Amino acid sequence: MQTKLTLRLDERLIAQAKARAQRQGKSLSQMVADYFAQFDTAATSIAMQHELPLPPLVASLQGQLRHAADPLADDGRQAYYDHLQAKHQ
Repeated sequence: MQTKLTLRLDERLIAQAKARAQRQGKSLSQMVADYFAQFDTAATSIAMQHELPLPPLVASLQGQLRHAADPLADDGRQAYYDHLQAKHQ
C-alpha cells in the first residue's frame, strides 16, 4: 500500500533532485523510495556498522578467536572440566 509523504525542502534542492531524477529516467518519488529502501538492506546495515573505525585495541583483537579451540568441543571439554575442578577446590 502506498501512502503520500510531504517533504519541506529548499526550492533549489527540489529542482536539483527533479533534474537528477529526469536524467536517470525516474520520478522523484521513485528516487526517494529507492533511497529509503536502502535503509532496509543487509548491505547497508553492514556498511553502516563499518562507518566508524574501530579503536586500535579492538582492531588488534579482531579475528583472534577465529582459530581458537572451542573449550567445550570434545577435544577441549576434559581440559575445561579439569580447570573448573581445580579452580573450585
